[in-house]
Amino acid sequence: MKTMACLAGAVALAVCAGAADRQEAKMEKAIFAGGCFWGVEALFQELDGVVDTTCGYTGGHTANPTYREVCGHGTGHAEAVEVVYDPARVSYEELLLYFWRLHDPTSVNRQGPDVGDQYRSAIFYLNDGQKEAAEKTMPEAQKRWQKPIVTEVVQATTFYPAEEYHQDYFKKHGGHGCHYLRD
Repeated sequence: MKTMACLAGAVALAVCAGAADRQEAKMEKAIFAGGCFWGVEALFQELDGVVDTTCGYTGGHTANPTYREVCGHGTGHAEAVEVVYDPARVSYEELLLYFWRLHDPTSVNRQGPDVGDQYRSAIFYLNDGQKEAAEKTMPEAQKRWQKPIVTEVVQATTFYPAEEYHQDYFKKHGGHGCHYLRD
């Protein structure tokens, strides 16, 4: 009987330890727009601590928009990337510093050859801490640029995942797009 009680206790401890490990590894989300979502996604996928990315649309007024609708400029949405990350491996502030480097935040509604309001630069914050961090890192990022930063820092609204063919685009098709990390 003592053996059964010890075994039951050991199983309970293992289950509790497993639950604690899962709780410690709680992932967080961030949403960034910096031009065509394919290039933004590809660069975030290279960053240690990023565990998942999803291309999608946010910041507009149309529910469940399609790519064609977003490109038609009537939805108000930006092409954006939802980043799921492990805060034990990469902080939100580090994501922000990376974001400031992977696109031109001084360009209004444009990145490289892509022009339109869906290509605007924006940080869609999910809580007050993210808003404060975005506002805190912007002056440091501004030192890299001669023109003023025009990146919007706005509260996130519903994020709509883009069509499947947009997900992991460069992994599926090769290439790299017009995004690159600036020093």
